[in-house]
Amino acid sequence: MTTSQSSPVQIDAHQPPLSAPLRLSFDYTRSVGPVLSQFFTALRGRRIVGVRGSDGRVHVPPAEYDPVTYDELTEIVPVASVGTVVSWTWQPAPLEGQPLDRPFAWALIKLDGADTPLLHAVDVGAAESISTGARVHAHWVDEPVGTITDIAYFGL
Repeated sequence: MTTSQSSPVQIDAHQPPLSAPLRLSFDYTRSVGPVLSQFFTALRGRRIVGVRGSDGRVHVPPAEYDPVTYDELTEIVPVASVGTVVSWTWQPAPLEGQPLDRPFAWALIKLDGADTPLLHAVDVGAAESISTGARVHAHWVDEPVGTITDIAYFGL
């Protein structure tokens, strides 16, 4: 009975391992459709709109389909640019690409006339200055273009 031993694999130290760059991207375009296009058009005009669902609730940002019946939603409803903080968390060290370059709060804000909250940044200076129930209002960028970032942030 004989046994065979496998010989170790030798790697040529003069040849670097093969590699290739990884470029992660999402190369697609999405149409926003009739409901969201009205939302973004309103933002360009420094206004905020939602959509009314079958149960009467106003959704902001607008939903394309009813969460109760799954039917398409079409009734656009204007809402206020002021509202109430329903929940929040503090961002002590903002990251690149976030709405503010100083500490701020992320908050769920139920705008007057809406029944669902909108997530956005609130500029309050310190965590002690914000609370659930605080009233906030939108601060708009100088030149709105029709994106959610047309609301620069909310303030007290």
